[in-house]
Amino acid sequence: MTNASEWRSGKGHRDENFPVASWIIHPRHRALILSFYNFVRTADDIADHATLSGDEKLALLDLLEAELLGKGDSQAEAVNLRNALAARGMPPRHALDLLTAFRMDVTKLRYETWDEVIHYCRYSAMPVGRFVLDVHGESASTWAASDAICAGLQINNHLQDCGKDFKDLNRVYLPRDALAASGASVEQLGEARAQPALLKCLQSLAARNEVLLNQGRTLVADVRDFRLALEIAVIQSFADRIVRLLKVRDPLSERVHLNPLELLAFSLGGMAAESVRRLTGRRGVSKSAAGA
Repeated sequence: MTNASEWRSGKGHRDENFPVASWIIHPRHRALILSFYNFVRTADDIADHATLSGDEKLALLDLLEAELLGKGDSQAEAVNLRNALAARGMPPRHALDLLTAFRMDVTKLRYETWDEVIHYCRYSAMPVGRFVLDVHGESASTWAASDAICAGLQINNHLQDCGKDFKDLNRVYLPRDALAASGASVEQLGEARAQPALLKCLQSLAARNEVLLNQGRTLVADVRDFRLALEIAVIQSFADRIVRLLKVRDPLSERVHLNPLELLAFSLGGMAAESVRRLTGRRGVSKSAAGA
């Protein structure tokens, strides 16, 4: 049990709900971003593995961290990221933050409040956006808007996969107080269709998450790199569409993911809107345009 790669799920960057180092990003940045992704995907798969014990998961995560910090050369994903970061003179801070989140996934199965979920997102999602911004040399002043988008993406994912997370991992990211306020229970996540109380809770959380996503809407205008701005516009368009689905559909019994045609349409729409905005010099994206 010394090779973390053995516990990979087989999921790759093209299987995610959002673009990872897509062709939009400048080629000079893609190798570093993919090294980061492969390290993070390996650690995430370990934390979610069905047969590893908690202690085994934590030991493997510790091993990845040690080798990322230069204490060994047996884990390819850690060594590759360490070398890629060193070549750019970048510290491993964001990858280390993500390891904190994966340890939480092993040891913490329930969340009491929305604030606890946001605290989890501080380690599970926000470091990804911060890393990509750092790779592009963007100002740390962009982090707040990026944090809102990344947390919103994470919570979209929590709502989309709430039934699967409960049934497969006994992990629930829905705040207990939100469930209680709607008269719902954790156990209802194991059913084939959401009970009215649970559906009310899920759709209420989706509405709250839409507000969070809107707080990040200035990011696309704040970044200087045009290619990165296009990538952010695509990601935001995906997130907006998914949160709208979550506000009206039951994730236990209805589709709340984007199909390939929708992915293409929202990619083109997001890029077109941002290209027009930059050409015309408009400062931001209107809520009406974002919700179209």
